[in-house]
Amino acid sequence: MKSSTLKMLSFSAFLMLSVVFMSNAQKKASPAKTATGTINGAEITVNYSSPSVKGRTIFGDLVPLGKVWRAGANEATIFETSKDITVEGEKLPAGKYSFFIIPGENSSTFIFNKQTGQWGTKYDESQDALRVTVNSGQTSTLTESLTYTVMDDGLEVKWEYGRAKASIK
Repeated sequence: MKSSTLKMLSFSAFLMLSVVFMSNAQKKASPAKTATGTINGAEITVNYSSPSVKGRTIFGDLVPLGKVWRAGANEATIFETSKDITVEGEKLPAGKYSFFIIPGENSSTFIFNKQTGQWGTKYDESQDALRVTVNSGQTSTLTESLTYTVMDDGLEVKWEYGRAKASIK
């Protein structure tokens, strides 16, 4: 093989490995995710960053019980509804809201906040549009990455062994 061909192959291999390395290095630790669904004609969308457990204790340690939690990572989680809905029997007008949770062992508080576009740790209680208490508890199965699911009858949040669900109509 000629020296110039060998150099070209070596350079090509180096370039390909560099591209692979750079693409892996740029993956977010908490990738952006979207949960969507329709409940009684209302299009529901939840945009969030999904952190992983990575062997950590989440609820009661990384996420303290009884304190406002940003319900995701990075930018504030966004809950959007195309029509007026009721959450746990309480009216929530159509619109876009930041979503926060106050986790608890047997019940948690879901918070829909009128302020949007902020970093996830920026929370202003005076901007709350709605707070509702929902049932929460432990599951027997580990959910490695934070997951939101829009179901026919509500919104479910699962992470680690924790689960909470709000009824939506």
